[in-house]
Amino acid sequence: MGLTLALNTARASLLANSNQIAVSARNVAGANDPGYSRKIATLVAGSAGGATVTITRAGDPALYARTLAASSDAARGDALLSGLTKLAQTVGDTDDATAPAARLSALQAALQSAANQPDNLQLARDAVEAAKALAGSLNQAAGAVHAVRAEADAGIRDAVGRINDLLGRFDSANRAVTRLTATGGDATDALDDRDRILTALSQEIGVTAVAREGGDMALYSDGGVTLFERGPRAVAFSPTAAFAAGTAGGSVTIDGVPVAGAASPMPLSSGRIAGLAALRDGAAVTYEAQLDALAGGLIGAFAESDAVGPDDGPRAGLFTAGGNASLPASGAAGRGGLASSIAVNQAVDPARGGSLVLLRSGGMNGSDYADPAAGGDAAYAGRLRGLLASLSAEQTLDPAIGLGGAAGLPGLAASSAGWLEAQRKDASVEASYQKTLLARASEALSNAAGVNGDDEAALALQLERSYSASAKLIGVVNDLLKTLLDAVR
Repeated sequence: MGLTLALNTARASLLANSNQIAVSARNVAGANDPGYSRKIATLVAGSAGGATVTITRAGDPALYARTLAASSDAARGDALLSGLTKLAQTVGDTDDATAPAARLSALQAALQSAANQPDNLQLARDAVEAAKALAGSLNQAAGAVHAVRAEADAGIRDAVGRINDLLGRFDSANRAVTRLTATGGDATDALDDRDRILTALSQEIGVTAVAREGGDMALYSDGGVTLFERGPRAVAFSPTAAFAAGTAGGSVTIDGVPVAGAASPMPLSSGRIAGLAALRDGAAVTYEAQLDALAGGLIGAFAESDAVGPDDGPRAGLFTAGGNASLPASGAAGRGGLASSIAVNQAVDPARGGSLVLLRSGGMNGSDYADPAAGGDAAYAGRLRGLLASLSAEQTLDPAIGLGGAAGLPGLAASSAGWLEAQRKDASVEASYQKTLLARASEALSNAAGVNGDDEAALALQLERSYSASAKLIGVVNDLLKTLLDAVR
């Protein structure tokens, strides 16, 4: 080997080692960054005996795609569980004044006591107060449903804002990758930046990434709608100012295509938006329908009948829909909002000038609606016992509310509480599973693409030895050249 060739080889080796050491130092610096992928410096032999360094990233595309999916599923589960947990607080326990089932049991007990001593006005007062507490608990529960729906709607609005921001940042990162790839530069850091953005995006919306030629990437929602292709698509949402019974939340659209809401042909199935939409338009609406069914059943169970012809039809008794004497229409559509508006009839509420005697004898809608059998008898308990029987009598239910076809009011209240708790428990189990799956996928991806400090330390020592060997070779060549020149002189 000629001295010149040996010198050039040693210099090339020294330069290659220097580049490899620099890459190793980058890896050590990024070891604690979860979004950093280990860089690999690969030596490529040259035709003249030298070598160049090509930098690539460690990774596993299939595992990364699975991690993105797990991130989206976990975010959906968290969003749904958070809302259901807030709704479950309206169920409470037997001592919680906000629990409709507990308040209904208290009303039954108070009515039973009043029926046992119908001439005791204090017991009648207790029954009316229990009815007011029950109506108040239904009002509060309906208010909680509306608040949860409004919070979910606001969460969707915020998520849409973050998505548009992330898509804009993804566009910049993607352009950097394609530019560096086209010019033969080191695109590994730009790829890391793009992956970080994509990971954050997957928490807001289920996303599928498709790699393209030249380092380019296209993004699609998990429902198949294009999110990014040569540029970001507009994600839009019109938030709802306030929620009441029957209010339909707005749809999320991607490039004009609805992906969340009642009219979505390609709905999202994962991501925070999917969880919030499922809460706002699914579980919360069903629970409110159950509360409305309970309120409508109470109004119907305590209704008064016209005892004097001509018959003007039944009217609201102890419970009314916001003071309205008319009975609500049957069916889910006719009972929307009853939980929000149910109230105790003013005619029997002494706090508003009413008479407690009307609870025992009837006639809250005038003398024609009084119980003929009462006859002014203070010991008459027939009407009170009839009210107790009406509470337990089976009523037809809309199957859409998920509680079967018929049930008595105590059974309806208990079934509604059980249904909500079952929904919360299922969401909790699913969220826990998805979190565990995400942790395992992230750990596996970190093992495949992350930095191992021990391995990097060992590699650094090896590179230092190689660097020292190249430096010694240059020193030997230098001595030989000096000896040769001295001999020539």
